[in-house]
Amino acid sequence: MPFGHDMLHSLAVVVDLVNTSPGTGGEDRLTDLRELGEFVERWQISGIGELGAADLSQVRALRDAFHKVFTASGHAATVAWLNSLLSETRITPRLAEHDGHPLHVHYFAPDASLYEHLSADLGVALAHLLVEDEWERLRTCSAPDCGNVFFDESRNRSRVYCDSRTCGNRMHVAAYRARRRV
Repeated sequence: MPFGHDMLHSLAVVVDLVNTSPGTGGEDRLTDLRELGEFVERWQISGIGELGAADLSQVRALRDAFHKVFTASGHAATVAWLNSLLSETRITPRLAEHDGHPLHVHYFAPDASLYEHLSADLGVALAHLLVEDEWERLRTCSAPDCGNVFFDESRNRSRVYCDSRTCGNRMHVAAYRARRRV
């Protein structure tokens, strides 16, 4: 299934957000307003005013909730969670063109907080993924010492590592060395 720019961008944002969590096996990379500001800037999240402590705590809670989506065991639980998240979000779809991006749809209300912005846009992207029966593309890295999540964009849904240059290469080298010892 070909995914549009909006969907790929939102999925990349949710993956990056979840991977800032210590729950994925690394360091917490969302500990203060500076790091939150860097995240907003990196993903060109528009229409956000000055960030405050409430934004940081809300986005950290949202990050943990989105992490549960990647590790969810059941379809029904995931649907219920997304419905709950989306029901608490003011969704106001509108077309937008900004920052050199082509025409796309924003789902958050014009005066939305960062939490509402991310809940709406990322929640809708995940909902579309579920509706399109592409849920299995949300994965956790297969490397035993890595808990990063990723979105498998490969045609045949065969990707198993968050990054082929780091985890994938490391696991392939380890397998090669294990075969050579035998």
